[in-house]
This record gives sequence, C-alpha cells and structure tokens, in this order.
Amino acid sequence: MKRVRPMGDLMRHVRLVLRMGKATDTDLAGAVERGDLSQAQWAGMVQRCRRCDWAESCEDWLEAHADGVDCAPGTCRNRARFAALRALQEAGEERD
Repeated sequence: MKRVRPMGDLMRHVRLVLRMGKATDTDLAGAVERGDLSQAQWAGMVQRCRRCDWAESCEDWLEAHADGVDCAPGTCRNRARFAALRALQEAGEERD
C-alpha cells in the first residue's frame, strides 16, 4: 500500500511558493493578472509544495539563493510551472 505523505502547513507553503517565484524572477501576481495562472493552478502549486519531501531543505536553498537564479532546483515539484510562467512573462516583455 502506498504511503501518503501528510501535507505541510498551508501558509508556510504559500510563502515558499511566493519566495521561489521571487528567487526565479517569476511574477506570480502578474501571471494571474494576465490569465497565465488560474486560481486553480495557483492552488495546485501550493498543494504540490505541501506534498514535497524536499520542502524542509527548500527554505535553506531559498536563503542561499536570495539573489536570484535562472530556474527552480530540480527537486522542486513546481519547477516546470515556474519555468513555463517565466517563459510566458519574458515573451510578454519582448512584445511590449
């Protein structure tokens, strides 16, 4: 039987996702405003973070990379979403 990992504290993981967005220069609020990130997708990002086995190390990683990085670490369950949102953000900036 597959063991289900208990989910972490909701607000802690909201903050982790927001911090990862800042570290990767991904404008999450702008993504919502542009329609690139729905409320359901945002909630999904937080839920994936809450189920992540690496979340305990995430805070340390974020502290060490506070100056910014090109992408989220490979251990991040939201790495692909951050990369996709950042690509959309950069494409929008190129059009402006």
